[in-house]
Amino acid sequence: MKLPSKLPFGLRIASLKSGLFWRTFFLLGALTTTSMTAWVGMISVVQHEPQVQQISSQVISVVTITHAALTHSAPELRRELLFELVSNEGIRVFPLEDDDKVEPPADNALMPDIEKLVKAKLGADTRFSSKVNGVAGFWVSFNIDDDQYWLMLERERIRGLTGIQWLGWASVVSVVSLLGAAFISSLINLPLRRLTQATRDFAQGKRPAPLPEKGPLEILEANRSFNQMVDDLQQVESDRAVILAGISHDLRTPLARMQLEVEMANLSQEAREGMQSDIGQMDAIIGQFLDYAKPTEAASFINVDISELLTDTAHEAARLPDVRIGTDIAPGAHAMGNATDIKRVINNLIENARRYGKTPGADYTEIDIKCSVKGMHAAKRVTIEVQDHGSGVPPEQIEQLLKPFTRLDEARSQANGAGLGLAIVDRVITRHGAELHVRNREGGGLLIQIVMKGL
Repeated sequence: MKLPSKLPFGLRIASLKSGLFWRTFFLLGALTTTSMTAWVGMISVVQHEPQVQQISSQVISVVTITHAALTHSAPELRRELLFELVSNEGIRVFPLEDDDKVEPPADNALMPDIEKLVKAKLGADTRFSSKVNGVAGFWVSFNIDDDQYWLMLERERIRGLTGIQWLGWASVVSVVSLLGAAFISSLINLPLRRLTQATRDFAQGKRPAPLPEKGPLEILEANRSFNQMVDDLQQVESDRAVILAGISHDLRTPLARMQLEVEMANLSQEAREGMQSDIGQMDAIIGQFLDYAKPTEAASFINVDISELLTDTAHEAARLPDVRIGTDIAPGAHAMGNATDIKRVINNLIENARRYGKTPGADYTEIDIKCSVKGMHAAKRVTIEVQDHGSGVPPEQIEQLLKPFTRLDEARSQANGAGLGLAIVDRVITRHGAELHVRNREGGGLLIQIVMKGL
């Protein structure tokens, strides 16, 4: 029996998380992020002291030069000097008033050390601000004699006070690294995806194209081994079909001769019918061997009208004297497959029900054949059900039904075949990429359900 093709949403999410591509991607992404974080942290620590020294020296130099220029210039030239400082250097000087609205300096890791170094050079009463009277900038106070002034530098001249640029570059590098991680993960998993697809195709009865025998040594050896395995299994399959066909042919020749001799022998009617029954059973067993050995090639699949096929099969089965057929077949059910093999599957299920699913208290078998279509597009499914009204099978023994050469004592005590009926069904259904479910029917009997991809 096959597991359902659709997994619950939680299992699909777990499968996605456990995929090798995503594991590799997340590991590379985590490694890249950790490396970037460590790199930014290391750069910040290493550059902290030089950056503090550079900014502090720049502020001290600007304040000292401005102080000296204003102190030693003629009073009538100071206005022109201030205009030149604003125009050329972006430096503004304002009188410091007691009612100035002063906001605290920028809150970053560099500012405390900058204040410490600047105050050591310019005096402990030096003040700092990020905005004075609503004007943003880098503000620092200084004295000329008994007068106090504000000196404002444009923020662009004081670099390194924020980490926005570092954050921007780190983000760009992180995105590029993650894209690289996705590309590397895809390259790593490409051979595995090819191998998985080839394995799936082979399991569905298709002959996969040979995998490329190139790349890293491990991939090369894996692909070469898979190609060799496919060739060996195909050869084994071909040899088995030839051997079984040969054995069956060799056995049927003496059976035909025995049948002829029974017809011509001087035997009682009871003995003749018994021997003919035995010969017929042997011939049926040989036919089962041939059906089981026959491969189902995916290349032979065509668009099969399942509704029409089931209707014809049910009409033929209804001619049997010990069978009562009930049908509920939806029209327009189509699927890709081999029509001959699908019909053989339905006939095997009907014959299995006829033999082992007799309706209790009756000398005939009631068999219901149903067909329904559900879903749309890629999710469209054709469901076929064949069920009888017999005594069913013990639940713990249902899994044994699909094994070759298996006959259950309780449900098949009267069986005379080789035990290949449902094994043939399972084999053909697997080659069609369909699902086979076996369970007891409510109210008694066995229910066989086949789920195929619809068209």
